Amino acid sequence: MAVTLNRRAFEHAKGLINEGKFVYDERDAWSKHQPSAQQENEFIRLHGFAEYGKWYLGINDEKPADTKGHYEFPYGDFKDVHRCGLLSAESRAGQYKHYDIENAAAHLHGMLDARKGSSGPKRSRTASPSKTARGTRHVVQ
Repeated sequence: MAVTLNRRAFEHAKGLINEGKFVYDERDAWSKHQPSAQQENEFIRLHGFAEYGKWYLGINDEKPADTKGHYEFPYGDFKDVHRCGLLSAESRAGQYKHYDIENAAAHLHGMLDARKGSSGPKRSRTASPSKTARGTRHVVQ
């Protein structure tokens, strides 16, 4: 399966975060905040697949472009970027070794932390020892 970073979605998410259109929610909230299949279908009906794709950090080029399966790693609810969605995408992308998507989600998560003014530790853009073992990492600009 060839899943690559959806740069349009990455830029869309950066723009939303810069506009303050994000929800700084808890790590485990994605199962409640993720759009349902019905909400996805309605969004596609109203806006089409091009707009739908802006909400997914991954593109699976083995699936037809005008299908839901073409898009992977959702990060928002079609209105706002969700911290829990980014954390889920970052974790899953790392599990499946989609490091460009993992890095993009980490970058967006870092942007959220900076916008929120988080007093907690900031994410480093350098590879941690556990991630270094995975191979060369590239930071998405």
